[in-house]
Amino acid sequence: LLQSSVSHNPSEITLIYFGDGENCEFETVFVLKDFQAPEYSFLYKNDNRILGPPAVMHCASKGEPLPFSSRPLYSMTMLNLSLCFTGFRKKDEVVTLVNLVHHMGGTIRKDFDSTKVTHLIARSTHGEKYRLAVCMGTPILTPEWIHKAWEHRDDINFHAGNEEFRTEFKVPPFQDCVLSFLGFSEEERTNMEERTQKHGGRFQAVGDERCTHLVVEENSIKELPFTPSKRLYVVKQEWFWGSIQMDARAGETMYSYEKSPAMKKAVSLLSLTTPNSGRKRRRLRETLAQLTKETEISPFPPRKRPSSEHSLSMGSLLDISNTPDTCKSKNARLPKSSTPALPKQSARWQVSKELYQTESNYVDILATVLQLFKYPLDKEGQVGGPILAPEEIKTIFGSIPDIYEVHTRIKVDLEELVMNWSEERSVGDIILKYVKLVKAYPPFVNFFEMSKETIVRCERQKPRFHAFLKINQAKPECGRQTLVELLIRPVQRLPSVALLLNDIKKHTSDDNPDKVTLEKAIESLKEVMTHINEDKRKTEGQKQIFDVVYEVDGCPANLLSSHRSLVHRVETIHVLCLVLFLFNDCLEVKLSFFVTAPLLLSTDPPPTFLHNAKAPSGSPKQCHYMKDINLDFWSCLWC
Repeated sequence: LLQSSVSHNPSEITLIYFGDGENCEFETVFVLKDFQAPEYSFLYKNDNRILGPPAVMHCASKGEPLPFSSRPLYSMTMLNLSLCFTGFRKKDEVVTLVNLVHHMGGTIRKDFDSTKVTHLIARSTHGEKYRLAVCMGTPILTPEWIHKAWEHRDDINFHAGNEEFRTEFKVPPFQDCVLSFLGFSEEERTNMEERTQKHGGRFQAVGDERCTHLVVEENSIKELPFTPSKRLYVVKQEWFWGSIQMDARAGETMYSYEKSPAMKKAVSLLSLTTPNSGRKRRRLRETLAQLTKETEISPFPPRKRPSSEHSLSMGSLLDISNTPDTCKSKNARLPKSSTPALPKQSARWQVSKELYQTESNYVDILATVLQLFKYPLDKEGQVGGPILAPEEIKTIFGSIPDIYEVHTRIKVDLEELVMNWSEERSVGDIILKYVKLVKAYPPFVNFFEMSKETIVRCERQKPRFHAFLKINQAKPECGRQTLVELLIRPVQRLPSVALLLNDIKKHTSDDNPDKVTLEKAIESLKEVMTHINEDKRKTEGQKQIFDVVYEVDGCPANLLSSHRSLVHRVETIHVLCLVLFLFNDCLEVKLSFFVTAPLLLSTDPPPTFLHNAKAPSGSPKQCHYMKDINLDFWSCLWC
């Protein structure tokens, strides 16, 4: 307990101890509310044990003894957190921050040790500590995080390590960076400039002396318009998008406009994930420490800019009269590793080979979707945390893995058939063998629009996902196609297969048993496509019913039924607004009265529509309407 004079002069402060100072049964602890008061300075200089009320309350709530610390401890706000600092130039600022961390129960480490440091506090995105923290997935935060945590020091239930709290204080990837952009269209440049500012950086015109980075569109720029200074980083655009994706500044050397071959050996040693085992972490840490002495590092390996061989077109849905361009591409090539080296064959073999070629291309597209997009998004331990939520990933990719598995088997069988060809071999049997497995298609096709909408929404709302798409869609495997354009291929595939089977049937003699088999295969595919279309219509119909239920206030929930479908919607306007929803087994009526006719031309929000289940005599049993409607008007309308 501390008693001080009114003058608050440290020299006049007297200490009153309750208990015998010579008795080891007692420990003297001073509990102070204000760590800025003169009493605090006096006690601290005299090596007294000082605690804050939150620290005492925390221990009391946990039933734990008071912590023994040589440093004053106000709260447990940063208990078990170990911080390291980088990029600070003012010693006074660091001293202030270190004291606050100690007051909140945290610890400070001078050197960055990824096994012990939990957070890096950075004033700059330069330096070895920053690069190691990025690679190891250690959170990198601004000093404001410490100050804000200190404001919460009196809340014993608050902890500064809470992810939701600390997210606000992440060091943006382009902090301390001034970017310029060369070789991009005006629309692309504007987009990149806006994202530069959003992620903590600034931008200037190309050639401005204040620029720290020149981001180059490497496909359109063959040489720079000027000789860059030694302090100017000249990088490919993948550095820009990669930094946004992992929410940290990527190492420039790996993305240099003139790529350094010395870094190639380092690429395979780096990973986007944080190692789980201590042994792996130590080995990677040693490797990283060695690499940082030689050159800059980044968890993103460099990628070559794609040179597309073809353009994937957006086609119609399951319309057998409309085939994708690749299905009728007579110049489509087999993969070099599996191209059958056979002499000139019959027309039937030629079309069968084309079926195999398109199947092989299709499987490659599905593999690209999975390997470049789905699997990385599913991967645990992503730098900066998950890019998308699990439900969003499921909505986007749906049953693509199942579709890929089925068509991989079909590809293997078609390859064996083409390489060991004879006119008696049956193409139709292969299709019939797997036709039941194409049940994976309906759920994907039916919800393709929802998948597309989810991609558009997430790309607009989540900068890291936008950057993720930019990086991967630029890779050669994508053929310059967007994820949406790649995902429409399953929608197109079955109609194209049916058309190719028709072509094979035309070149099959009547006495060939495969003629009948092909007809069965074509018919089976048509049934599957019909089922998909019917399923799609049902899905859309159910959505329309949901819309009706949401639109009519008080609409009964039992209107939702699997056997019910919306037939037609009719809107009429008189002195009231009336809308009829005609279903296959009932009629729903929504209406709202207008006070005066001029209101019909009003720009105000539309009136609220109500529902009441009481029906007039002689009306259909399930007809829903408002109870105060004029019955004569209702009879006239019903007639």
